[in-house]
Parts: sequence; structure tokens; C-alpha cells
Amino acid sequence: MTPKPTSSVIYFDYHATTPVDPRVAKKVMYYMTTAFGNANSVDHGYGDEASQAVKQARQQAAELINASPKEIIFTSGATESINLVIQGHIAKQNKPSKIIVSPVEHKAVLDTCNALEKKGIAKIIGLKVNQQAQIDLDYLKKVCSDGADLLCVMAANNEVGTIYPIEQIGHIAQHYNIPFLCDASQAVGKIPINFNDWGITYLALSGHKLYAPKGIGALVIKKGYHLQPLIWGGGHQNGIRSGTLNVPGIVGLGESCHLRLLEMEEDEQAIALLRDRLQALLIERIPDLVINGDINSRLAGNLHISIPGVPNTAIIAGVRSKLAISTGAACSSGTPAPSHVLRALGLSSELLDGALRIGIGKFTTSEEIDKAAEILSQAVYLVRQKMLNWRK
Repeated sequence: MTPKPTSSVIYFDYHATTPVDPRVAKKVMYYMTTAFGNANSVDHGYGDEASQAVKQARQQAAELINASPKEIIFTSGATESINLVIQGHIAKQNKPSKIIVSPVEHKAVLDTCNALEKKGIAKIIGLKVNQQAQIDLDYLKKVCSDGADLLCVMAANNEVGTIYPIEQIGHIAQHYNIPFLCDASQAVGKIPINFNDWGITYLALSGHKLYAPKGIGALVIKKGYHLQPLIWGGGHQNGIRSGTLNVPGIVGLGESCHLRLLEMEEDEQAIALLRDRLQALLIERIPDLVINGDINSRLAGNLHISIPGVPNTAIIAGVRSKLAISTGAACSSGTPAPSHVLRALGLSSELLDGALRIGIGKFTTSEEIDKAAEILSQAVYLVRQKMLNWRK
């Protein structure tokens, strides 16, 4: 069965993935069809051109986050980068490792840590968060003072959009000499990140969260640190991640990083204005609507809401032919259990059941905002009417 075209559907799920910037896509296509050489082929010009393109992409990615190009390792995305850090870092220890983890991390972090704990090679220490998903920094200092082998805290939450004080957290980790893994996949290209000065040891990012293709990402490793590889064969990228380099993807990631460096500030200001307009329209039309997360410190494109008494699955079913939004993270959306992030915030069952994640981005228009507000509010009205009639 041929899938229904989505060109007429308003896309508001930018946290799951972003459309590729046409300027990025043009470069990717060139390195797929014209300059298609293997970056490790040193005997001819095709390889030279590919190798030079990879070198430039490293420079572009490093400039966006204030890192050294030598610290950039290209991967398939943040999930691989996170696994490489957690498993590769732990593999070097001679005893079970102690890992401090925020309870609202992405599943890539939590599932990897839990798998190692089940094997008996790691002990997980959970941090505390409040109802806005902000981390209790006093408790963080307390657990760090007891020592640990690794600290895992994301830069921005992939569901409620809360932005974390990574500079402050990095300095705490430095003070207690604890390596710090920051999953920055939702943050890079949206908010400033300073790898060199913020005490971050390892940083993970994904291209498809910042208008580059899927299947490409990077791991940034602070100078002086080394990881046990997960993939062997060829010794590529300083022996940390073997495998033929995905040159088109890498070029796309580099170009996207370059464009975000130039355009991020202006784009994010415009996105925040659109988000605020959508929020105001929805509050006006759905009076009991609740905004989740920290409204004073969140990603510009994030609007996470709960509609008490209205099942989010019913809303999604009512709008899916017109509006693309989600009930949670793309890695777990569609699962029957409530989001681990929302459960960590201690939300009531009504708020859990009525939770929706809305994500907008640089290609969102004001016309789409107005249409989406109408579509969503109408869907809520219809669901409530059906529920009222059912009760009668």
C-alpha cells in the first residue's frame, strides 16, 4: 500500500527530526554523485577531494561548539556516540564503574547504563529533578563529592525542552574530577555550546536534529581522553571508530553546522516568537491547557502541553492527516507506557495521559502556526464532545 503524501500535513515534530536544509542537501548530493570518492583512498584525486571535504567538515563542526577539529569523531548519530562513550569508557575500568545519570536523559543513555548495570559492571546513581525537569544542583554536588567514573547530563531535554546549565554542571564535574558526557543532540545549533570552556569531556550530537541528514553524527572527545572502540577494522578515526567514512553525510553535517553558526541566533529568536504565538492561541482556545517543562529556560521550538481529561492518543488520531505532532520521544512514541521524562517530573495521571509534544523549527511559517492552533483546538473539542456523549 502506497503511503499517503505528507506534503499537505503541517510538520510540528522537529524534535524527532528536522527537514534537511536545501543548501545542505545540494552539497550532500554533490558528494554522492560527483565527488563520490573514499576519503581513505590516497592514490587519486577522488580520494583527495573526499578527504579534504571531511577535513573541512571537522573544522565546521568544531567551530560551532568551540572544540578542536582533532577532537571530532564522526559516527552514525548521537545514539552510537553515547554508546561509544559509556561502553568504551567503562571498558577501561578494572572494577564496576559508578555512573551518575539524570533520570530525564534520552533512552540511549538510560538503556545503555541499565544494560551495563544488569551485567554487574556498573552501578547507576540517579539525580533528582523538579516538576520543570530542572536538575537539583545541590544534590548533584553531593553525589559527585562521593566520586564517580562518569556523569551523564543532557544539554536540553528532548521532550519538554528544558535547557540545563551545562557550564555550571561541567565545572562541578571538573571540581570532583569526574568525566562528563553531555548528550547535546537537541541543543547543538539551537543554543550556544562551548565544549572547550565548559568542562565537558564527551559531547554527542546528531545531524538530523540540526537540518542535516539522518544517519550522521559526531562524538567530541576532549584531548587526553581515549575510549575502547566498539567497532574494529581499519583503525579509522584514530582507531576509535573504524569504518569507511560517510562522506556525503559528513559534508552535510559540516555544512549544517556552518549555517547554524551564521544563522542560529536570528533563527531561534524568530522560532521562539512563533512558539509563543502558538502557545497563546492554544491557551486562549483550550482554557485548562497546561504547559510542561521550564517556560523560562527551554528550547525556542519546544511547546510541551497536557490537556487534562483528553487522551493524547485520541488527539493524535484526530489530527494526523493535517498536523504532525507526537505523544513523546520518537524512540518511544507509540508505546503504551507514559514517558519516563514526564513520570520523573511527578505529573498526575491526567497530565500524563493528555501530554503532547510540539516542535517547530526554522521552516515553520506563521500561517502554519494559525492553522495548527485551529486544527488542535478543534480536535480537542471533538474528542471532548465524543467523551461527553459516551458518558451519557
